Amino acid sequence: MPTPYFNKTQHQILIADSRQLTAIADNSVQLVVTSPPYPMIQMWDESFSEQSPEIRLALEQGDGNLAFARMHETLDLVWYTVQRVLCDGGIACINIGDATRTTERFQLYSNHTRITHTFMQLGFDTLPIILWRKPTNAPNKFMGSGMLPPGAYVTLEHEYILLFRKGKKREFMTQEAKHRRNQSSFFWEERNLWFSDIWDVRGVRQKLGQTSATLSGNTDIRERSGAFPFEIAYRLINMFSVYGDTVLDPFAGTGTTGAAAVATGRNSIMVERVSPLHSVMESVLYQAVSQGKDRLNERVRRHLQFVQEQETAKGSLKHTHESYGFSVMTRQEKQMALYTPVRAERSPAAPLFCVEYAPWSREPLQPSATSSLFGL
Repeated sequence: MPTPYFNKTQHQILIADSRQLTAIADNSVQLVVTSPPYPMIQMWDESFSEQSPEIRLALEQGDGNLAFARMHETLDLVWYTVQRVLCDGGIACINIGDATRTTERFQLYSNHTRITHTFMQLGFDTLPIILWRKPTNAPNKFMGSGMLPPGAYVTLEHEYILLFRKGKKREFMTQEAKHRRNQSSFFWEERNLWFSDIWDVRGVRQKLGQTSATLSGNTDIRERSGAFPFEIAYRLINMFSVYGDTVLDPFAGTGTTGAAAVATGRNSIMVERVSPLHSVMESVLYQAVSQGKDRLNERVRRHLQFVQEQETAKGSLKHTHESYGFSVMTRQEKQMALYTPVRAERSPAAPLFCVEYAPWSREPLQPSATSSLFGL
């Protein structure tokens, strides 16, 4: 087995305003993965209006451009915080969709462009983006005048995953840091899939159940959470961080980013201003232990299938993993270490969860039907 780098991670839930995260130290976070409220999407109007009476007034008066501008000014304050807490070389991953809406007239509100502009002003380097194409079986996708030009409109069926880096590439100077990076490598075929600029990942309906509504006394919690799929966060965390890093989600919602951090052996800080979602996040963190084990086994199953197909078609691969004994495509995969979450415990002193891990052991892997759970 690989020499373990760690056996425990910590996951903190903060009920706070992400515009003022004084509890998080400067340069203490290595990765941000988040999906903020989308300006000019109606389900988020009330949330934005609560933070700015000017937004509510603009919406009531049908001034879409002013409402759009003020909503993004609210988000800007969070991005300033992200800039402060990210370490040098840290990555920010922002899942956002554009909006179409009729106020005085029908138009597109380009959320991804506006957010990119702010990050550039903050000095971030803009990296190549990912288009998340969300497959849909909707029988009627038309907007506007149907088959009659020129008033028919293109239907939006994708969202953006914006990627920004703070400063120069992150450096791993010590032998320990280099070893940790080597252990955090991913499979060659995962590299080809994950670093493609178009992702076809199915959306997964969030199972908030009755608990959140009962605790809050408010039945619209389901509508106020627009969480993205576990698979999106899982990929991004593996792609842009290493074991033991801290991942921040300033718009945690139901805790999807925290669950993916549990599954990947990273620490997390989840911030949410809607307090009834706290109990939902706790439940999600507990479930992430089994979810992480299933997803890890799915990764290995897929890799072994890839190896079999490659060796059948082209002969034996050149490299063998140093500990697990299966074939890998490149030298960089030979020191990869896989860790399985085994238990989550809540600290009585704070809203803090500790997750314990064990090195993954090669056991017989049965065919699995769990890939659909991850939006694969």
